[in-house]
Amino acid sequence: MVFTGDREAVGQGLRNTCTSPCASFSSSQNDCAMNKLKQYECTVIIDGGLQDDAIASAMELVKNTVTGKGGVINSVLEVGRRKMAYLIRKSSIGYYAHIEFDAVPSAIAEIERVFRYEDNILRFLIIQLSSPLLEMRKRVEKYSVMLGSPEDQVEAEAATAKS
Repeated sequence: MVFTGDREAVGQGLRNTCTSPCASFSSSQNDCAMNKLKQYECTVIIDGGLQDDAIASAMELVKNTVTGKGGVINSVLEVGRRKMAYLIRKSSIGYYAHIEFDAVPSAIAEIERVFRYEDNILRFLIIQLSSPLLEMRKRVEKYSVMLGSPEDQVEAEAATAKS
């Protein structure tokens, strides 16, 4: 069977319709969307049995990997050593860290590749922060400030009991 349709109409779907500044440098609309910075969060578990300086160097490796691949770190929360629910590589204690950063989506695969081959990193998870998730976080922060945490309420009750 031979197609006899209008070639111009068929070819219109293949045009680059991206109007952002990167349109002149990219070959397709998909490449243009891939060059925008997106928000990510990464939770890393480093072997807790290491010395403090080895953990610090592993954290520096994590930070340098993110920034080296074009990422911009927004916040770093080092939770510290915690007992894990199950053994990972015969280790029961892990050093937990949480990093929020902005990066292009194409850099995530490279960051994961570096983390995967690092022996001191037991586990990691990188997720993209979507707008509904960010809105939910803002609401939770708003209500937690208004209501206070359960620990704050217990401290307030203890202070009033002493008075």
